[in-house]
Amino acid sequence: MELEKTNQMNALFDFYGALLTDKQQEYMQLYYGDDFSLGEIADEFNVSRQAIYDNIKRTEKILIEYEEKLNLFKKFSETNAIIDQLEEYVTAHYPKDTAFKAELEKLRQTNDEE
Repeated sequence: MELEKTNQMNALFDFYGALLTDKQQEYMQLYYGDDFSLGEIADEFNVSRQAIYDNIKRTEKILIEYEEKLNLFKKFSETNAIIDQLEEYVTAHYPKDTAFKAELEKLRQTNDEE
């Protein structure tokens, strides 16, 4: 399993996991979060390896479709990138401005909560 896809699925699962069924959540958590193999998950739920594979592939597609429609992860990432740039600018040009740094931290926390 490639690391980039794992990171993408974990990020999308963080954003949209609550919209999945309980079973989809469990399979995705075990497969991507806990690094279980398809066989281990199949044994855990007493179903075929193929059933787990099919469910995970369907769920991956669902998560990608949610992101394509809602763009929550994209907006989150873009906002964090802007905050990072502001933080670098403030640190370089106004290193003693603790009030501005505190406001940036509030902005980052707000973005993390959404």
